[in-house]
Amino acid sequence: MRCECLSEQEVKVLCAKAREILMQEGNVQRIDAPVTICGDVHGQFHDLMELFRVGGQVPETNYLFLGDFVDRGFYSVETFLLLLALKIRYPDRMMLIRGNHESRQITQVYGFYDECLRKYGSAVVWYILNDF
Repeated sequence: MRCECLSEQEVKVLCAKAREILMQEGNVQRIDAPVTICGDVHGQFHDLMELFRVGGQVPETNYLFLGDFVDRGFYSVETFLLLLALKIRYPDRMMLIRGNHESRQITQVYGFYDECLRKYGSAVVWYILNDF
């Protein structure tokens, strides 16, 4: 997996597919054991890749991410989009719980908003990714 930005249109398509899956899931999900539980990735794409290398690749390993996917790191957009793509491809193996850093207020303070502006030239992608 490479750490590259998708086009704005690709982000829209990916998010629409992810939203479909997430809307069908209930608020309470059954998670099959064993499961690897991960928290506070904070835009550290390369650390996420190392986590998958050490913990096991999806779909061989079940994952539960406890939020805080974005902010602080340099690759929040790529990190969040990878997690959404894996959720789409392996919906029963990837569980994503939103953290406080997935709120509009927090992302405007800790870097995600600015990263979206820097990488896309507007806030459109930020709005799309905050619409969950």
